[in-house]
Amino acid sequence: MKIVIPGGTGQVGAILDRALTAQGHDVVVLTRSPRGARQVHWDGATLGDWARQIDGSDVVINLAGRSVSCRYTPENLDVMMRSRVESARVVGEAIAEAVRPPRVWMQMSTATIYAHRFDAANDEDGGVLGGGEDGVPGYWSYSVRIALNWEAEQERAVTPHTRKVALRSALVLSPDRGGVFDVLSWLARLGLGGPVAGGRQYVSWIHDRDFVRAVCFLIDRDDLAGAVNLAAPGALTQREFMRALRSAWRMPVGLPATRSMAEVGAFVLRSDTELLLKSRRVAPGRLSAAGFTFDFPQWRDAVGDLAPRRRRGGRPTR
Repeated sequence: MKIVIPGGTGQVGAILDRALTAQGHDVVVLTRSPRGARQVHWDGATLGDWARQIDGSDVVINLAGRSVSCRYTPENLDVMMRSRVESARVVGEAIAEAVRPPRVWMQMSTATIYAHRFDAANDEDGGVLGGGEDGVPGYWSYSVRIALNWEAEQERAVTPHTRKVALRSALVLSPDRGGVFDVLSWLARLGLGGPVAGGRQYVSWIHDRDFVRAVCFLIDRDDLAGAVNLAAPGALTQREFMRALRSAWRMPVGLPATRSMAEVGAFVLRSDTELLLKSRRVAPGRLSAAGFTFDFPQWRDAVGDLAPRRRRGGRPTR
């Protein structure tokens, strides 16, 4: 198959590019800074010659959008919104104008669309969308609006011959340098991987191998469209998550951090505390109902695979 990945140069894009290419597919990455024959320039906002790559392709997986690993200033939040909505709009335009449109368009979304909660897991049918919770910073609702607008832009695109899937992804964890797992492992190995603000908040995640497998599963399942949660069934509290991570790195100590200490740490890492403090408890309802089985449903098994791969410098996902 020919698979086009707009915005495919980040961590998640690299995982998919590597795995799908290894499977023998023709993968083309759309990027603002192309390097190599399989990367094509686009600006993520306007139609151009890049649209020829989509015409005649089999699958489009749009990952484009400003990284969430930044300070959530008004300026950065605005860029996060525009980069996601504009890229979804222009991908929809390219598909609508294609003579031979792809049969499926996967649009990256996020598990952040769900409410901050501790009581029950959010699946696609009964899950509670966020934005109206009490007792959380007001700007958290903006992250939910980004996700809602992101998905709405895909929904409004007129692509009658192309099935549309919104990937509500949890944290995709791989051993790649600079990725989420790498950063969290670094903190754990320094003895800083303790509970944050009590550690009751839930962490939803998915192993990189299961992420690739889920994407391939959804490509093949013509009966699945709309929002799909990409998250392992084993969501767990941040306290438990970091305890298992420390164990994998043989670090017995994990210093706890208060909310104010988390603010300082996030500032140093040029990130935001929403990534640490929001409780994301997500269940893969539609995937499980469709018969998808996870190789790594529980975190202890997943980290037992990821940590050795990280020690070896990372291993390609196939």
